[in-house]
Amino acid sequence: MNFKSHLDSIDVFKKVAQAAQNANLETYVVGGYVRDLVLGREKSDKKDIDFTCVGSGIALTEEVAKQFDFHVPLSVFKNFGTAMLKLDDWELEFVGARKESYRSESRKPIVEDGTLQEDLERRDFTINAMAISLNQDNYGDLLDPFEGLKDLKSKIIRTPLDPNVTFSDDPLRMMRAIRFASQLDFDIDADTFFALTANADRLKIISGERIIDELNKILLVPKPSYGFKLLFASKLLHEFFPEMVALQGVDSVDDKSHKDNFYHTLQVVDNVSQMSDDLWLRWAAVLHDIAKPATKRFNSKVGWTFHGHEDKGAKMTPGIFRRLKLPMDDRMKFVQKLVKLHLRPIALVKDEVTDSALRRLLFDAGDDIDSLMKLCRADVTSKNNKRVKRYLENFDKVEQKLLEVEEKDQVRNFQPPVSGEEIMETFGLSPSKIVGEIKEEIKEAILEGKIQNKPEKARELMLEIAKSKGVFPVKDLPKSSSK
Repeated sequence: MNFKSHLDSIDVFKKVAQAAQNANLETYVVGGYVRDLVLGREKSDKKDIDFTCVGSGIALTEEVAKQFDFHVPLSVFKNFGTAMLKLDDWELEFVGARKESYRSESRKPIVEDGTLQEDLERRDFTINAMAISLNQDNYGDLLDPFEGLKDLKSKIIRTPLDPNVTFSDDPLRMMRAIRFASQLDFDIDADTFFALTANADRLKIISGERIIDELNKILLVPKPSYGFKLLFASKLLHEFFPEMVALQGVDSVDDKSHKDNFYHTLQVVDNVSQMSDDLWLRWAAVLHDIAKPATKRFNSKVGWTFHGHEDKGAKMTPGIFRRLKLPMDDRMKFVQKLVKLHLRPIALVKDEVTDSALRRLLFDAGDDIDSLMKLCRADVTSKNNKRVKRYLENFDKVEQKLLEVEEKDQVRNFQPPVSGEEIMETFGLSPSKIVGEIKEEIKEAILEGKIQNKPEKARELMLEIAKSKGVFPVKDLPKSSSK
């Protein structure tokens, strides 16, 4: 297979080839760019290209930079023998061919100069161990010493060398195996998968940041359940996410069983993924039932219950985020909120739902109400298609009612129509419990529909509440309050 016409169509390759000839360095395009080119998966966004030369990658980079008429930012990493050039739509990385050896306690290799063959065999998978020549004698030829092309056609993830060696040397490759299988919808070769299970405990030497980066990439594929099933079957998931593993399994007492919450969760994640690419909404799907094992109880009258799992799950969320090295910011709070609220809309799937209940949901969800409704729709999983259809139609009614109530009462982003400062100024109060009580009663009155969400109505009620508490104004209210 030859890619001369493709190389000739892109100026970058012509310049690198010319630089390689000038420097007398045997040079190849390697890695993911080659794989995606063979698959026809050329990306339209920023393109990353890896080049390997037999010799100094830094010397090659310096020669490539001379090929451009304008200044090209050059980044050199002498300790690693690599260098990088950044162009408008391209990020080019150059490295000399090398061979590697590892120590058991670290994934950092001992690196030595090597041949192209040695450079390709150190790579993680055969589909990433192909090269395209930029040399005059075989320009454009695909070099494939480990049959990566065959594995691409067969849709197989396989290591170039013994997978036990590959994974023991660098255990992060185990997460990458599942990530590539998920992204490409490939199978994992039997021997390679067996090595995953045999070396799962080696994941302990990998940093949490590296693991979560791969997990997030798995979670962002169109059907994340496939990757999570592989993680579970290989025991990798057990190494870093025991709370999710605990969801798996079905208990039965007196012929009463509950559903397998692990596979239910995966179905919810897949359902959400059909609606949104939002990583954090997908994380909410992962964690929405995470506290069911901790809240599982059996009652002889009603069977299995999981009372309070939404509140317990919300409390567990920060700890899980912290341990997994996920961000402890508004993204965590978003996930926590959805976990806490995910049962609320289900309770509103009734014809007689009150405006008060709708207002409270809008108040609690705020701008995240649309994401919450997506999660709730995704949470409807049943083999009974008629039941699913009925629930989803009821959610349509709830969403319509939410729109009507929001348009009328504007409580999605509730701001108190009377501030604490105004209460203190009106009654000559200092910060105290009574100020908070007045504010809370006004809020409750609005959410219950007793008064409109308007400043003048809130001030009238404020006077009544204060009077009942023996507190009277020391200054006049704005004229609007008397209308």
